[in-house]
Amino acid sequence: MNKPSKVKFISKKLEDSFNSLPDDDFVKKAIIKAVKDLRLNAFAGIHVPKRLIPAEYIRKYSINNLWKYDMPNG
Repeated sequence: MNKPSKVKFISKKLEDSFNSLPDDDFVKKAIIKAVKDLRLNAFAGIHVPKRLIPAEYIRKYSINNLWKYDMPNG
């Protein structure tokens, strides 16, 4: 099942840090690929069971659903 989705940075500071990376940086390229994959399919990655979602994430970000996306090794 594919479900398109929106992707946003959790904070302006994180987005600015990402944008400051050089275009040829391995991490920046990997994040761009991840964003493309997630925009095409919100279910890309591995679903984290609700009982394993860290309480801090629930408090800080008010989430009730979490997916883990594995980044490639450099």
